[in-house]
Amino acid sequence: MPKMKSHSASKKRFKKTSSGKLKFAHGYRRHHAWAKTNKQGRQLRGKDCLSEADTKKIAQLVPYL
Repeated sequence: MPKMKSHSASKKRFKKTSSGKLKFAHGYRRHHAWAKTNKQGRQLRGKDCLSEADTKKIAQLVPYL
């Protein structure tokens, strides 16, 4: 059986943790910083993990991650 194709955009956006969860960086952070509050910038700063429902969907897009 041939290898499955990975979704190129998803490969760039998600990484797998050692426990098998998928982590991602927050969006809505790069442009127009003057329009966002300092609190909003701090909350968008770190990485976060996907929910279980979303993890199942993204895992199909990147089977070899």
